[in-house]
Amino acid sequence: MRNQTLSSPYLIILFLILISSATSKVQNYLERGSFLSVEDASDLITSPDNSFTCGFYSAESNAYWFAIWFTNARDRTVVWMANRDKPVNSQGSQISLRRNGAMVLTDIDGSIVWETNTTSTDVARAELHNTGNLVLKDPHGKILWQSFDFPTDTLLPTQSFTKSKKLITAMKNGSFASGYFSLLYDNDNVLRLIYDGPEISSQYWPNPDYEMYQNGRTNYNSRRIGLLDDMGGFQSSDRLHFNASDLGFGIKRRLTIDFDGNLRLYSLNDSTGWWDITWQALTQPCNVHGICGRYGICVYTPEPMCSCPPGYEVRNSTDWNEGCKPLFNRTCSNSEQVKFVELPHTDYWGFDLNFTTSISLEECREICLGDCSCEAFSYRLTGYGQCYTKSALFNGYQSISFPGTIYLRLPTSVQASEPTVLYGSDPKCGSSVVEIGVDSPAMFDLSKEVKWVYLYSFASVIGAIELLFFVSLWFLFRTGVPNIVEDGYLELSSQFRKFSYRELKKSTNNFKEVLGRGGFGAVYKGVLSDERVVAVKRLGDVLQGEEEFWAEVSTIGKINHMNLVRMWGFCAEVRHRLLVYEYIQNGSLDKHLFSTSFLGWKERFKVAIGMAKGLAYLHHECLEWVIHCDVKPENILLDGDFEPKIADFGLAKLSQRGSQGSEVSRIRGTKGYMAPEWALNLPITAKVDVYSYGVVILEIVKGIRLSNLVILEDDEVQEAELTRFVRMVKRKIQCEEDSWIEDIDVDPRLRGQFNRSEAVKLVEIGISCVEEDRSKRPTMDSVLQVLLECEDEYKMHAPDDE
Repeated sequence: MRNQTLSSPYLIILFLILISSATSKVQNYLERGSFLSVEDASDLITSPDNSFTCGFYSAESNAYWFAIWFTNARDRTVVWMANRDKPVNSQGSQISLRRNGAMVLTDIDGSIVWETNTTSTDVARAELHNTGNLVLKDPHGKILWQSFDFPTDTLLPTQSFTKSKKLITAMKNGSFASGYFSLLYDNDNVLRLIYDGPEISSQYWPNPDYEMYQNGRTNYNSRRIGLLDDMGGFQSSDRLHFNASDLGFGIKRRLTIDFDGNLRLYSLNDSTGWWDITWQALTQPCNVHGICGRYGICVYTPEPMCSCPPGYEVRNSTDWNEGCKPLFNRTCSNSEQVKFVELPHTDYWGFDLNFTTSISLEECREICLGDCSCEAFSYRLTGYGQCYTKSALFNGYQSISFPGTIYLRLPTSVQASEPTVLYGSDPKCGSSVVEIGVDSPAMFDLSKEVKWVYLYSFASVIGAIELLFFVSLWFLFRTGVPNIVEDGYLELSSQFRKFSYRELKKSTNNFKEVLGRGGFGAVYKGVLSDERVVAVKRLGDVLQGEEEFWAEVSTIGKINHMNLVRMWGFCAEVRHRLLVYEYIQNGSLDKHLFSTSFLGWKERFKVAIGMAKGLAYLHHECLEWVIHCDVKPENILLDGDFEPKIADFGLAKLSQRGSQGSEVSRIRGTKGYMAPEWALNLPITAKVDVYSYGVVILEIVKGIRLSNLVILEDDEVQEAELTRFVRMVKRKIQCEEDSWIEDIDVDPRLRGQFNRSEAVKLVEIGISCVEEDRSKRPTMDSVLQVLLECEDEYKMHAPDDE
């Protein structure tokens, strides 16, 4: 008879398995009556696919939170917390699923820190789903409570965001306590980012300078619900929608409102365990309100940093939310001696005491002087003077593209110094500070009354012309206005509208005159009924329906900058998709750069600066984060003054939307101008435009196509002219050859007529822009700042007769 007893080795193995199962508490659920202890690091609940872990989490020595985090993220990124504002002790604390159905978190002394509202319910167990949702279920599997209903600062895919929910940021980096920034559906049913600090509340996204419909939103939104799907697309019932730049299935994502007040969509890189930003609400962090506290100014150096203006100092060096404090006592005495300190390209958003248009700088200053509560005034000269007097100084920011200036009201006894940095490293360049006293001749020279005589005379002439114009209009309307004039006025006033296909077919004479062809379609010259000359682009493979196409194009139509081609309208009928743009007289840059009709150096440098301005606006300041994806000379148009205007921006979003994979995950650029990350299938960021910009400005210097292949001297191996050129320049710079700019063959057609310092700067910037490692490439904002400083330096030292 065979012996059926197990041998001793098998008994030992079985015993070890049983012991291991008994001691390890890593599980997918927690039964009613069970608990997890803070003192046992193995007391965890994991999702079935091990993507998420739930248990006690610590970032400090003696502080613990009951939380859910990404298991495979390098930093164990937390997505939910039960007790974010009240951590428990590292000893004696536990989370238990009690017999009464409530999940309860207790501290070392047994006091209840947090609990669910599920007492007297038939809760059987707690489970952690693969979605990251912790749920309490009854014996039949019905969900009685879920963590998805109580988000902290993160929204996960499939987790609905409704009117009763709010994402609240952490107070600061490395902290979990609730901060001042939040994402919520506001009282007008629109999804907003809001700063709610100790002193003020302020909405900063969507853009508060625009009406709701200009921001592409609607308040006819009683549902108030948003959802991030598994592909990385977000849809909200207020018409907000955006996609991850790596749109597609199989990627772990999270939508988080970070401690700096910005809302970002992240994708987990499985190979590194780190997160990639694939969308963000604000590309310019200084547009976040409240980020630098009262009196603080957010500046780019080029990274965003907080600073205190002249006459103020840091209130708390460890907490920039507290902002700055004045170095003086403000009084309202008539005997108080006052001066104004000028901060160019700076503004404090909101708190306007007074807004006046068509006003001089002197008059604006007098308004502020006459109001005791006026702490500063903002003045903008954009065709006509705009004056804003300020009762409080919050939401300060400085940007080279902002057209206005802040004048701080300070006692004359205060020594005005450079702005001081509130956090981060020292800025590379401080803001220029110009003191202007009440009687300063630098700005308000009242003794030279002859200037005012000329000013009043000029104003009188303008007034007479305006009067004549309005009398003429009155006469026309009394006698009957031709329909074509009335229609033209309506079109000009609306600026952006929908055209019929029949209308555009007629205006282009059945698409007869071709202006050019590109990756997105052919462009035809046309003349509208109001005699405006336009460029009509017929788009190719666009899959959107009419409503979705309208939403995308209307967003592009709202983008307005002097260095971007203006869109006047569109057509979406059945299979026809057309865009209507302003007509630019001098055509594209390639026709002037690579032909006998070449540009002079002055025009070339103007093109480089204008391109930088346009791209910086797209990347950092426009309503949506726009990556061009196809920057090249053919897409740079030149107006009558050879001012560059970038064409085809925003079209990458229109192409093949809805097809497998994101439109920016496939190669869309032009060979020779495409960044290496296109071929490497990496997530596409604004740095692809920086690379293309670098190629273009190097071509501006050389006057040839750098994408052409050349044969190396030692053999017949070919390489791109760009690669050869960059290698040669880097070698000369490393060898400290002073005359390297003369050795690189700046376009011979210029016959040496170029500015050496500007040429050096363009080449240096171009080489930094075409770095293979995109993290080493500069931002367009920083490129623009360097070019403007170079231009200012040249003007300062240029001979008077130039």
